[in-house]
Amino acid sequence: MIGVVAVTKAGRHQGRLLAAAWPDVRMYEGSAAQALPAAFAECAGVVAFLATGAVVRILAPLLGDKTAEPGVVVVDEGGRHAIALVGGHEGGANELARRVAALLGCEPVVTTASDAVGGSVLASFGAEFGLRLDHAGSDVAAVSRALLEGEPMLVLREQPWPIPALPSADQAAHAIVVTDSAVVAKSQPTVVFRPPSLVVGIGASSNASADEILALVDESLAAAGFSPLSVTAVASVDAKSEEPGLLAAARSRGWQLRFFTAAQLAAVDVPHPSEVVRAAVGTPSVAEAAALLAAGPGATLFGKRKSAMATAAVARRRPRGRLAVVGLGPGARDLLAPRAVRELQLAAVVVGLDQYVEQVRDLLRPGTRILATALGDEQARAQSAVAEAAAGNAVALIGSGDAGVYAMASPALECAGDEVDVVVVPGITALLAAAAAIGGAPIGNDHCAISLSDLNTPWDVIERRIRAAAEGDFVVGFYNPRSTKRDWQLPKALAILAEHRPADTPVAVVTHASRPAETVVQTTLAQFDCEIVGMFSLVLVGSSQSRYVAGRLVTPRGYPWAP
Repeated sequence: MIGVVAVTKAGRHQGRLLAAAWPDVRMYEGSAAQALPAAFAECAGVVAFLATGAVVRILAPLLGDKTAEPGVVVVDEGGRHAIALVGGHEGGANELARRVAALLGCEPVVTTASDAVGGSVLASFGAEFGLRLDHAGSDVAAVSRALLEGEPMLVLREQPWPIPALPSADQAAHAIVVTDSAVVAKSQPTVVFRPPSLVVGIGASSNASADEILALVDESLAAAGFSPLSVTAVASVDAKSEEPGLLAAARSRGWQLRFFTAAQLAAVDVPHPSEVVRAAVGTPSVAEAAALLAAGPGATLFGKRKSAMATAAVARRRPRGRLAVVGLGPGARDLLAPRAVRELQLAAVVVGLDQYVEQVRDLLRPGTRILATALGDEQARAQSAVAEAAAGNAVALIGSGDAGVYAMASPALECAGDEVDVVVVPGITALLAAAAAIGGAPIGNDHCAISLSDLNTPWDVIERRIRAAAEGDFVVGFYNPRSTKRDWQLPKALAILAEHRPADTPVAVVTHASRPAETVVQTTLAQFDCEIVGMFSLVLVGSSQSRYVAGRLVTPRGYPWAP
C-alpha cells in the first residue's frame, strides 16, 4: 500500500492522480503532523506533497532501522520534482520516485551513490522478481564497491530464478548467489539473494499460538536446509482464515496468506493423508495439500512436522522464467512508454530485430545479453525468446508499435507454456502515429487495420477482408503496403475500395511515422501514386464521410447533433 499525504488543494489534486492510476493507494487526510506518521507506520511507501523540511522534521523522531522502514518520496507544491528522501534502496523510494515522476510528468531526484553513477543497486536488485537481500549472510559493502567500479560478478543461481542483467564472468573476485539454501559456501566476498521459492502449509488447532506456529515453521525449514527469507506465503484451509495465531504469525514475518476450501485440498494427492484430519475438516490433508496447492504446478514437498497444536509442511516452487513482450512504439523516444523502459531495464536477455535493438540499446543494463537478428523469421525470434524464458531468464522480446499488432505477441504466446510468466507491454501503434502525423482525426469513427503482406495470410483471405471493410465503409489503415517484391497488392486493394467510395476519398501516406525522416503525403483515391509507398509506410484511406478540413484529414464521429 502506498500512502499519499497532501494538505493543500494542489497536493490533493496530484495525490488523486496517483490514486486514480494505481490500485494500491490510500489518501491520508488531516494535518501533516498526524497524517504523515500514520502513513509511515501503515504503508510500504509514502508520497508526501509537502515541503522537504517539514517532512524531515516530522519523520526525524520516527527513523530507525532502514531495512524495515517504508520509502518516502517528497513532491514539491509545483509538482516539479519527486525526491527520494528516505529508504532509497531498502524502502524502495528510488523506484517509487521514478514511478511518481513518470505519472506526474516531473523529474525524479535520486541521490544514492550507486544510482548516481548508474551502477547496480544491491538492496533493490531483483525486487521485482521477489528476490530478498540476505543482509546477515552478505558482504554488501565489498560487493557494492566492486559493482560501482564496474567489476564483473560471478553470478550463481542454485535454481533458474529470473534476475536482472549484471556484468558477469566465470572467474571474478566477487560473487552474487541466488539460493534458498540456508548454508552458502563462500570463497570470495559474496552477496546472497533469497528467491521467493518456499510455501509453508499450516494445519493448526484453534488455540495454536503465533509463537508455536513460527517455531514449528523455523524447525521445518531448518530440517529441510532452507532459509526463512525464501518463504513467500503460508497456506491453510479456509476454516482457519480468522485464526488469530496463524494471522499473527504471517503478519509478523510479512508472509502472504493463502486459504483453500476443504474440497480443493482433498483433490490434492499427498504422501501422508489422514482420516482423522478428514473427519475433522473434510480433507485428508491440510498442511501438505495447502503447501502444494499454493506452490503451484511442479512443486516439491519437503516433509511434514508436528508440534502440540500445529502441523507444517514445506513446498518448494518450481522456478518460472519471465517473458516481457514489449512494444517500442513507432520510433520516437518520447513515444516509448515508461513501462516499456522499465521492462527493458529488468531484462537479462533482449531478443529482437537488429534495428529495434539499436533503437533502445542505451536503455539496457550493463551485462544484458542481446540476441539480435536480421529482418525475417519472426517465429524463430519468438521461439528463441520463449526458450530463454523457459530456462529461467528474465527476457524482453521487442518489436515496434504495439506488441500485439502485427508484432511479436502472437508468435510468442503461441509457443509459451505455463512454465513462463508472460507480461505484454502495449505501445503506440503505427496507425495511431500516422493518424497524429496527418494532423487531424482520420480515425475518429469506425476503422480497421489490414496487413497487405501475404507471406503468412493467403491473398484471398486478405481480399475478403478488404471487401468487407469497403462495404462497411470503414476507414482503413494498410500495414505492410508495398515492397520491392510485393508491388501489386496495394493497387488491387485501392481498386476494391474505389468500388464503394467516391474518387475524391482522402488518402494519406505516412512514412517513418514519428521518426526524423517522417514524410506525409495527402491525396485522394483518384490521384494516388503507389510509387511513393514503401515498407516503412502506412497508407490510410478515409471512409465516404472523411474529408480534409484546413489541410487536416477528419472523419466525423457521426453523432446526430453534428452538423
